[in-house]
Amino acid sequence: MIDIYTEKKESKEWILQNDLFFNLNTSNEDLSDEDIKLIKQIDGAKITPDKHIETKYGIGTIRNLSSGCKTLLNIVKHPEKVVCVEECGPNVLQVIFTMDDIKIYMSRPSLFAIPNDVKIRFNETDVVTGGTGYQRWWSREYERREALDL
Repeated sequence: MIDIYTEKKESKEWILQNDLFFNLNTSNEDLSDEDIKLIKQIDGAKITPDKHIETKYGIGTIRNLSSGCKTLLNIVKHPEKVVCVEECGPNVLQVIFTMDDIKIYMSRPSLFAIPNDVKIRFNETDVVTGGTGYQRWWSREYERREALDL
């Protein structure tokens, strides 16, 4: 199940500034083989033995990863936290929506392929399944926002 929160909340359990959180915390943690695969998949980067990244643009530090890749690694390394995914592109969102037991914040929908069997819970109440359920929920949410002039 993926928990989506649509209203921003200031809390130590929320990561709203992914680059900052990654640079101060996640980048200092050990990388698993799965983490390294995700970095390669999302940014096309290889990790060097001294924890630098090598891309088609040259060598940099792990802090030079894209915001989307940093967001994904924040989710993987800190599944107990609600992570803002608003800077993620469709390539990262497609990976996120194959995961289970994670919490994310998004204030608006994004267009990307969502597996038909993924279970999504919005704001700890409404449970939907797959891309169709996701789109329907957001349609109703926009109607609600319009009716309340939000």
